[in-house]
Amino acid sequence: MATDDEIRIACVDVDYRPTGAVAAAIWFRGWATEIVEFQAVACFPDVAEYEPGAFYRRELPCLLGVLGKGPRADVLVVDGYVWLGAGAMGLGAHLHDAIGGVVVGVAKTRFASATDAIAVCRGGSLAPLYVSVVGMTPADAAAHVVEMHGPFRTPTLLKLVDTLARTAVVN
Repeated sequence: MATDDEIRIACVDVDYRPTGAVAAAIWFRGWATEIVEFQAVACFPDVAEYEPGAFYRRELPCLLGVLGKGPRADVLVVDGYVWLGAGAMGLGAHLHDAIGGVVVGVAKTRFASATDAIAVCRGGSLAPLYVSVVGMTPADAAAHVVEMHGPFRTPTLLKLVDTLARTAVVN
């Protein structure tokens, strides 16, 4: 069994532009680290239109594309929910169906029907993050998100992957 420092984790995010999308991923080892092992950016000039209730159709191809540029991860962390409640699949569950493994969803906004998500507060913030998961217990996933590096509500490496996607220069 791998120790915490041996577990390779990848955080992923997508930024939508007027002419497509940019996906970013960062890979690191161990939940509490701030050290990036590898990072990648991928541009997607053609993305599906936003479809209420089917957001994954727009985002999933971008996530799979950027993940294909880096090493295999033991755990994937997505900006959003794994489950939307009552067995309804969120982005994380669709990602899990596509490639398997453990997928942890970290959302900044409460989704009322996502009753399985665990609210966690970090860094003195009174505004919680909402953690959902497939492939490990919800309590373990929530504890791992709390232990992630950084003094603020959003862990350092989740903020970094968001910034990487938003600031990537597209040719």
